[in-house]
Amino acid sequence: MDYLVVKWLHVLSSTLLFGTGIGTAFYLLVVSLHRDVRVVAVVARYVVIADWLFTATTVVFQPVSGFWMTHWARISWRSGWVGGSVLLYALAVACWLPVVVLQMRMRDLAVEADAAGQPLPPAYWRAFRLWIALGVPAFFAFVAVFYLMVVKPPL
Repeated sequence: MDYLVVKWLHVLSSTLLFGTGIGTAFYLLVVSLHRDVRVVAVVARYVVIADWLFTATTVVFQPVSGFWMTHWARISWRSGWVGGSVLLYALAVACWLPVVVLQMRMRDLAVEADAAGQPLPPAYWRAFRLWIALGVPAFFAFVAVFYLMVVKPPL
């Protein structure tokens, strides 16, 4: 496949990955803080779907396309900005994987609370706090990866 096509798909994929992540996180954060159980249940359901549909697929495509481009361009993935990007990407994905599980748990708790006519339970708020604690480093790791990919500084 042509290098520029793979590069374009890589950039498009990274945009979907980051955009979906920041968008779904924003909406789940805002509706959770609003505390309308029915709205939280609906939004959490769509957040989980979006994560599986967009984030999961791009999480897989990013390293595949990145490694293909580094191989094609004969750039070592263990050195410089590529190595830093790989480490930061691994950190972000390591934070994201439990976030997906937490979002599914939060969705289920919100759906159950809505069906019972109850407020969000304490278990929801424990998962929510951990979700934020893992989401913040993932966000900054992805921002740093974007920086390294664009600037390509010598490291």
